[in-house]
Amino acid sequence: MKKGRRSEGKVSRRQFIGTAAAALSVIPLRVAAASPIGIMAEKPNSNFGGVQIGAITYSWRSMPTTPDDIIRYCVMAGISSLELMGNVAEDYAGLPAGPPRPQRGATLNDEQRAAFKKAMAEAAEERRKWRISMPIEKYVELRKKFNDAGINIHIAKFSPATWSDEEIDYSFKAAAALGAKGVCNEIGEEACRRLAPFAEKHKMYAIFHQHAQPADPAFSFEKFLAYSPAIMLNFDAGHYFGCTGLHPNRIIEKLHDRIFSLHIKDLNGPKGTPPDTNQVWGKGQTPIADILKLIQKEKWPIYCDIELEYEVPPDSDAAKEVKKCVDFAKAVLI
Repeated sequence: MKKGRRSEGKVSRRQFIGTAAAALSVIPLRVAAASPIGIMAEKPNSNFGGVQIGAITYSWRSMPTTPDDIIRYCVMAGISSLELMGNVAEDYAGLPAGPPRPQRGATLNDEQRAAFKKAMAEAAEERRKWRISMPIEKYVELRKKFNDAGINIHIAKFSPATWSDEEIDYSFKAAAALGAKGVCNEIGEEACRRLAPFAEKHKMYAIFHQHAQPADPAFSFEKFLAYSPAIMLNFDAGHYFGCTGLHPNRIIEKLHDRIFSLHIKDLNGPKGTPPDTNQVWGKGQTPIADILKLIQKEKWPIYCDIELEYEVPPDSDAAKEVKKCVDFAKAVLI
């Protein structure tokens, strides 16, 4: 990703991170990568005008999400950078399955609830043992699979703040093996307190994502950032606008040196019709173009990731809709 010139103070915060998660070099070549529509394609490149557009793999949750599936979706959309959901990585590596969950709306009696709770606890312990003993090489293998297709992983969203210390340590090792610069989790004081020391230990980032918390006047990003220079933000610009109606650039300009990545989506603001609701890109009120143009103008090294959350039209699918989002961003930046 193209780096902009910045003041010494701003550089020092980014320079906190060492080389533990440095990306593998990729030799340019043609790849016979079959897209979902069966065409041959070049390796993807979604750096437009110096801004790295990517996607969170959650965007394809309505479709199969094995690594090979995700690679096909990325090639189709031209995406070259990912925030990888932890379940994709762990399922590939062989994470033990948990117990089947009750059907939505099902009513359990006391005995059934107790049995399910016991099964969940047993599965959690089995997974803990698996995580702290599995060969990390499986994630090196997965990284190579993505890198060979021209796709880099910049964040691994393991969301490990409620895990044991041993598992948190594992999550950072796994993220580094994947080529990521940090581990993502939902924002919270306890989460920051727990993850910051591990991020510092591994010379990586603990990256925190927010939803509608900024609607609370007492909410402050700075409170969480104060825990450690290893804490960064995965700032969800769409959620921020949807719940506050305020321009996301006011936060991006203020905290750009502590923002690792953005989630980009289009929502109506709190006074929209309907309020705080996801829309097809260009149909909502979120100032997506302003956000992308600011990153481009200032040359800030902030990843801008598509998070597809609007309802997929019946005649389409998530892979096609993500490509529309990529095309939207490209049109803004080039």
